[in-house]
Amino acid sequence: MRHTAPIALFVYNRLQHTQQVVTALKENHLSQDSELYIFADAARHAEAASEVAIVRKYLNSIAGFKAVHICLRETNLGVDENIMQGVTEVISKHGKAIVIEDDLVTSPWFLKYMNDALDFYECKDDVASIHGYLLPIQQKMESAFFLKGADCWGWATWKRAWDLFERDGSSLLEQLEKRGLQKEFDFNNTYPYFNALKQQAIGNTKEWDIRWHASMFLAGKLTLYPAQSLVKNIGHDASGVHCGTSTVFDVELSQSPIAVEVPIVHNEAAFQAFSLFLKYLSSITFPQKSWLSRSFRNVRDLGAKLLAR
Repeated sequence: MRHTAPIALFVYNRLQHTQQVVTALKENHLSQDSELYIFADAARHAEAASEVAIVRKYLNSIAGFKAVHICLRETNLGVDENIMQGVTEVISKHGKAIVIEDDLVTSPWFLKYMNDALDFYECKDDVASIHGYLLPIQQKMESAFFLKGADCWGWATWKRAWDLFERDGSSLLEQLEKRGLQKEFDFNNTYPYFNALKQQAIGNTKEWDIRWHASMFLAGKLTLYPAQSLVKNIGHDASGVHCGTSTVFDVELSQSPIAVEVPIVHNEAAFQAFSLFLKYLSSITFPQKSWLSRSFRNVRDLGAKLLAR
């Protein structure tokens, strides 16, 4: 019998989004063989308490998985700390995890892709993680491919890689500067990821994802991306803390399985395709250096919001 990876789902106060995410996961191949761990953050303030309570009530009705484990945070951790703690908890127990947030709807083939890749690359030390979302790049990719670093919209990893996660943004920033990697880190100077890390390092943001990406980037690790997206973000409707309103990141979900066995090498063509998309996004998002206070997650969402104007 196949040992499927557990799914870690992070939720807060968006009932309709959470319902769509869970419904899509239940329609996945392998869902009934997968354990689902749900980490529900507590309300940040009194105004959010009722919506948080509604989501928590719904969680008790979720079925269709091998097992459902619900963790109700007693105090508000914030999305970043909730994710870091939750992923650590699941990986410490199972050695690997598939990670989803409450605004990421998946293709029916998402779990198969994740489990196939987790199994195939488990002992391949150069591979840090598996990613399910693909930017709407113009160049059609013929197969799955690798890029240096990590990503955060529907992903999976193993304990060996998560153990390399450096939470000290200042240390990561120093290493990038010392090794002269800012240009590559910013996708050939097309997008301000370096500055996003700087903002976290000086305490202006708390984002975990820019630190996760930088940790794997500096370690020379690779992330696998699908040839067609298996994840769609439905959070760009101004309902979330980090969300704008746009369709710029919309993609068509793959309705067929995606092969995961490809050469373990950074794909330069994909890197250039990402750079072109990010250059376009940057040109409409940061006209007067307004990005200087934005984080890794926020720069994407700010770009989406501005594009919709």
